[in-house]
Amino acid sequence: MLYIPLRLSPLAVALWLASSPSQAVELEPQVITANPLGNRQLAAPSTVLEGDNLLQQQHGSLGETLNKQPGVASTWFGPGASRPVIRGLDGDRIRILRNGVGALDASSLSYDHAVPLDPVTVERVEIVRGPAALLYGGNAIGGVVNTFDNRIPDAPIEGIHGAGELRYGGADTTRSSAGKLEAGNGAFALHLDANSRQFNDLRIPGYAHSSKVRDADEPGSKHRLENSDGRQDGGAVGGSYQWDHGYAGLSYSRYDSNYGSVAEPGVRLDMQQDHYAFASELRDLEGPFSSVKVDAGYTDYEHSEIEEGEVHTTFKNKGYEARIEARHQPLGPVEGVIGAQVSRNEFSALGEEAFVPHTDTDSLALFMLEQWQATERLNLSLGARLEHTRVDPDAKGNETFAAADSASSFNAFSLSSGAVYQLDPVWALAANLGYTERAPTFYELYANGAHVATGAYEVGDASLNKEKAISGDLALRFDNGTHKGSVGVFYSHFRNYIGLIGTGNLREGHDHDHGEDEHDHDHDHDHDGFPEYQYQGVRARFYGIEAQDRWQLVENRYGSFALELSGDYTRAKNLDSGEPLPRIAPLRLNSGLVWALDRWQARVDVQHAASQHRTPANETSTDGYTTLGASVGYRFDIGQSEWLAFVRGENLTDQTVRYASSILRDIAPAPGRSVEVGLRTTF
Repeated sequence: MLYIPLRLSPLAVALWLASSPSQAVELEPQVITANPLGNRQLAAPSTVLEGDNLLQQQHGSLGETLNKQPGVASTWFGPGASRPVIRGLDGDRIRILRNGVGALDASSLSYDHAVPLDPVTVERVEIVRGPAALLYGGNAIGGVVNTFDNRIPDAPIEGIHGAGELRYGGADTTRSSAGKLEAGNGAFALHLDANSRQFNDLRIPGYAHSSKVRDADEPGSKHRLENSDGRQDGGAVGGSYQWDHGYAGLSYSRYDSNYGSVAEPGVRLDMQQDHYAFASELRDLEGPFSSVKVDAGYTDYEHSEIEEGEVHTTFKNKGYEARIEARHQPLGPVEGVIGAQVSRNEFSALGEEAFVPHTDTDSLALFMLEQWQATERLNLSLGARLEHTRVDPDAKGNETFAAADSASSFNAFSLSSGAVYQLDPVWALAANLGYTERAPTFYELYANGAHVATGAYEVGDASLNKEKAISGDLALRFDNGTHKGSVGVFYSHFRNYIGLIGTGNLREGHDHDHGEDEHDHDHDHDHDGFPEYQYQGVRARFYGIEAQDRWQLVENRYGSFALELSGDYTRAKNLDSGEPLPRIAPLRLNSGLVWALDRWQARVDVQHAASQHRTPANETSTDGYTTLGASVGYRFDIGQSEWLAFVRGENLTDQTVRYASSILRDIAPAPGRSVEVGLRTTF
């Protein structure tokens, strides 16, 4: 089945256009993340977006691209910055990887910091929900998002291939272009890509400020989200050498963006990132290990926050991460991998709004994953990880961080077990149980200052202990040819959930005039100061349900019709205070009717989100909404090239949408009605 793409990576365009509805064969996607043994079914709940499915969801930020996936919401800080939230967990509890290796940035530190990645360059996204992704560190206690871009080709390329796209429209009047060229002779492979995107201030229905915070005398902007424009530019060059039993390659990529902070009129964020990567795999080895895989990356990241042409704060993060996985020879019915991971990042914040000190973080970990095909129907797995983390602050003479005078070290242990039982050819039961520990981050330990983006004066606690959680998943999966999907429940109990808890005190911040009532906290920051919030360990509970189904309705001379359904619901509670935890998405339901006939395809989507009134005392509620989307497209050939033209509309009834998972729900609604046109080609 072929769908209309919103934004396409060039390679995905080539794969999509190369097939026709009559020839398309739906293959079972194989999860790579947290599944180095390549099992067909993974016990952990996971989602793979590639090809048609990825094309249909792509937006300008990673958070918005994944926002409709089961269990995944968006932090939404305007069109310039949005990070994924998984089952109510965000920040450093969600590990964002690039080809299996962390790309260092500052996106987990603050909601206004973008993930330095344009989804247009991504060919595949894997989401592993829950702590079963322990192979990637304690920071994956909530889940893993792994993106793949083929910048280091891992398979031979013959000849020269290319793809390109142009796109215009949307609620922010996006103008974008992207292109890719790959060439090879079967042994050497070269990859080049470039992309550029510019967008205007976002069109919204009604006022930017909700009625809960809007001032009758100064209601603020209407129909436009002020200071939400920006640009993104990027490109990469990579190459690899292939042989019969492996490959090795290098790549370099550059990301450059400039966008406005919708919480602070007149403030711009100017961001650059340079990323160098190495990847290699040796297969079909003799001896105790049958294959060895190495991934490594070095990142140099910097962004400046600029107000009235002057740099007020500069954030820098540079460092490396490397991991090695070795698959051992089968030990009877048991297969497995062992591995090691090492990383270092040097973070600094310079300027008057710096609320964290310079900090070096070093980590070393050992991990293993073993799987046992106990019977023809039952597959069992067991994984473990031991990780040592050292966080070393340096006040650099800043009296604000004088208390951050000694390093903190943590030894974290994680254990996960899983089982998949095939009940019959249609039904399967998957279960997962894990214990995970996470070392606190540098800002949870040493923060001390006004954080304008969150509207709070944040105070760390250098005596914090490890975060500890016991989590479980149980899912019923089905596939009878007509219906394919799953229904699952999850539960997590945190013994020491590190939350940002209000103390009831007010602290003086920086002298900036950013307006009033711009965040969750109803305070005039310029006159009364910032409400004080302290990082504290509390007991917490998360639980919920996730479901999805693809229903093949009918296929006849009028085309092929299918119905896609999904939904999720998460509840989270601070067990010490009895209050709900903040920024939890409400019940969400999605449906899409898909049609394809010859070179034509179209779909209609309806998304409903319930109201969210389960909020802590300092957080406002959100109203429910229902949105309508539609798209249509046509494929055609010109000579040896293949083309796709499309039109797509979103939020066609122009509903006001405010995400409960966004800290800016009351001042930055999601886009209003939008129409976008695009043209793609591959050769």
